Amino acid sequence: MAVTPALIRELRELSGSGMSDCKKALEETGGDLKKAVAFLREKGLAAAAKKSGRIAAEGVVAVNVTADNKKAAIVEVNCETDFVAINPQFKAYVQEVADQLVNSPNVGNMDAFLEEPWANDTSQTVSEVLKGKIATIGENINIRRFSHFERVMPGLYSSYIHGGGKIGVVLDIECEKVTPAVEEMGYNLCMQIAAMFPKYLTRDEVDAEFIEEERRILQQAAKNDPANASKPDQVIEKMVEGRLSKQLQEVCLLEQAYVREPGMSVKQYVESVAKEAGVEVRPVRFVCYERGEGIEKKQEDFAAEVSKAMQG
Repeated sequence: MAVTPALIRELRELSGSGMSDCKKALEETGGDLKKAVAFLREKGLAAAAKKSGRIAAEGVVAVNVTADNKKAAIVEVNCETDFVAINPQFKAYVQEVADQLVNSPNVGNMDAFLEEPWANDTSQTVSEVLKGKIATIGENINIRRFSHFERVMPGLYSSYIHGGGKIGVVLDIECEKVTPAVEEMGYNLCMQIAAMFPKYLTRDEVDAEFIEEERRILQQAAKNDPANASKPDQVIEKMVEGRLSKQLQEVCLLEQAYVREPGMSVKQYVESVAKEAGVEVRPVRFVCYERGEGIEKKQEDFAAEVSKAMQG
C-alpha cells in the first residue's frame, strides 16, 4: 500500500508520534496501520496506543432504561458539526431513537430497524423520519450503532451520560435484591467506565491473541531498550509479564483501581457493597459509546507538516 499523506496523518492520530517517525513506520510495514503502530511501540516512539480509535466526530449518545428496569438501549447518532450536536431539536431526536430502540423487535439488525414504523408516527418508518430530520436540520445525520439489553436474571440496568451526550454507558448488574446502595454502586461504576474506558469486564474475557500480541510487543520493546542490554533474559521476561499484567488491569473494569477510592480495586468495591447489602452482586456486561469513536474527521491542521514529511 502506498504511503500517503492521509495515512501518515491517521497514524499520527493513532500513535501521537512525530510525522517523520510515522512516515518511516509506514514505509517499514508496507502501509499497514496496525503493524505501523506496533512498530512505533517496539521502537519506544509511541505510547500504548491509548488514542487508538478515538478520532473526533460530532453527534450525541443517548440511553433509555425502562421504568420496570427490564430493558435498556444505548445509541449513537452522528452529525457533521458541534453546532448541530448541541441543538435541542437534534438531541431530542436522538433520545426518541433510543426510546424507539428499547422496545424494537429489530435490535440485531440496523436495516430492519430503519424500516420499522416510527413509534411517534406509525405512518412513517424510522428511515423516513431520519431523512426528514436531515432535510430540516440541513446536515447529514447517521444512526451509527446501538446496543439493546433485556433482563433475564433479577437485577438492574445502570446508566450514565457524560458531557451532554459525548459519552454514554449502560451497565447490567445481576442481584436478587436492588437496594439504594446497589443503585449507587451501579451509577458509580458507570462513571468509572466513562472515565477509564475499560474494554473488558474481567481478564477472562480478553482475547488470547490480544494478550500474545501485547506480550510480543513488550518483549521487543524491552530488547530494543539500551537500559536492558546487560539484564538476563529471565529478568526481562519477568519485567515484561509485570508490564503486561499492568496493561490488563487498565483494560479490565473489575481489576481497575476504583477512581473514588484508589486504594481498592473495582472488584473490591463491588464486594464491599454486596456485603453491606447482604446479597450477591455481579456486574455481567457493559457498553460504553464515545461519540465519534473510530470515525475519521476531516482535519487540515497537519497538512503542511505532512507535506514536509513526504518530501523528506
